[in-house]
Amino acid sequence: MTDPKPTTPDADANANATANATKRLRDHVDKLLARAPAKSAGAVELAGRRFDYTVHAAFVPVAATGLDGASSEPEAAVFTTAYLLDGAAAASRPVCFAFNGGPGSASIWLHLGALGPKRVVVPDDGSMPAPPYAVADNPHSWFEHFDLVFIDPPHTGWSVTASVDARKKMLSVDGDVEALAEVMRCWLTRHKRWGSPLYLAGESYGTTRGAALADRLQSQGAALSGLILVSCAMDLQTLVFAPANDLPYALFLPGFANVAQYHGLLAGPPGKSSEAARAAAEAFVQDDYVAALHAGARLSTAQRGRIARRLGELTGLPRELIEEKNLRINDQTFFFEALRTRGRMVGRLDARATGPMAASRSREWEFDPGIEAIAAPYATAAMAYFGEQLGLDIPQRYEVLSGDVGKCWNWNRGTEQGNSYACTSPDLARALRRNPRLKVLAASGRYDLGTPYSASDWSLAQLDVPAEVLARVTHRYYDAGHMMYTRQADLMQLKVDLAAWLQD
Repeated sequence: MTDPKPTTPDADANANATANATKRLRDHVDKLLARAPAKSAGAVELAGRRFDYTVHAAFVPVAATGLDGASSEPEAAVFTTAYLLDGAAAASRPVCFAFNGGPGSASIWLHLGALGPKRVVVPDDGSMPAPPYAVADNPHSWFEHFDLVFIDPPHTGWSVTASVDARKKMLSVDGDVEALAEVMRCWLTRHKRWGSPLYLAGESYGTTRGAALADRLQSQGAALSGLILVSCAMDLQTLVFAPANDLPYALFLPGFANVAQYHGLLAGPPGKSSEAARAAAEAFVQDDYVAALHAGARLSTAQRGRIARRLGELTGLPRELIEEKNLRINDQTFFFEALRTRGRMVGRLDARATGPMAASRSREWEFDPGIEAIAAPYATAAMAYFGEQLGLDIPQRYEVLSGDVGKCWNWNRGTEQGNSYACTSPDLARALRRNPRLKVLAASGRYDLGTPYSASDWSLAQLDVPAEVLARVTHRYYDAGHMMYTRQADLMQLKVDLAAWLQD
């Protein structure tokens, strides 16, 4: 028998470092979960009525359940901010859980942009306001219809996992869904709200998550009454420009045309209005462009020239560039080439916004003008609100947008190998077929070039459900970007559309 191989000093040091790191993570999670909920009172006037509420800001544990039904030690502490109507009978008041996307984004955008009783006011045109930044009463809050619970998924906001293994598990499509389903279960149990009608609202990757959660919750006995999808991203294949994936080239084109018209790049009929630009691009995609992409090198010289010419008319880009790009204009090309002669680059999440290019006119994507205009105002106002009005004194940094989460995200599902295109549309289709009471409201900004409205049109049209089930899906459009609610008129219209959808 051979003796076991002795450990080396380096191996011992690594093992000790790992053990110490794990203990720090565990101690931090335990301290967060031991904190008493921060409670404060407030009131907001909505539709001529006063709504008094209590805010509960608290950490919720995420624990795995064994075969014996017993829960393990909490694997994460997840931060939630809940607005509860004073004096209302629990069963008579619906609950709406809300979260943003990323993956890696905290929930302050929906929380302090559209849904909550407070909001950050920013200019309608997508430009950056001057400081100081603060929250104001939101007369278009969804609190009129629901109690609201905002969730910061693990490693966003102040939410953290208790171990490296838990972090790896929860930073994935299915692990994230499992974790948030557990957060909602714990919250409903803690607040005795299982009798309330349940709604979910997700934005961007939050729609990827929300579509899967609708089916997951159904399997756990929690049937949703409604799902709200803001800036849809259920099918990553519609959004990721990659070799042999021609789908985004067709689905982004109407958005490119809409943005090009806004910036005065189009002539002739498409240049007369945003409606004309979108209609022309949608018709071209359906009648010609999809077939041309599919044909590839089989296109004749004359056909290729005709397609390139029309793409130029609809995007404002030079025909030479379009032919150089093999008739395929991706988002990065449009961002840097559409306004190159003006020395400007186009925003991604709000393409009405533009930013100055470097003096060298490089094509490096260093920042998005569409998010820079609102990121600092939202983050600053949120920190002031959490600290001064909600009384939260957590010393750790609040992760508004964590790039590390996105870099580490596992997009695989089930037994899939490799980072394939994540897709949760089948989950939503199954949930709609399983639950005859479930209805869906999708909201898209026409100046969103992160999740274009036409890509959402395609995803919703591809849901594998019969026509009578698809009739429970409603899609509405707004004249702003990814966070369409930053524009006052769209914030108001979104609330009107929500109310009509709830009453339908």
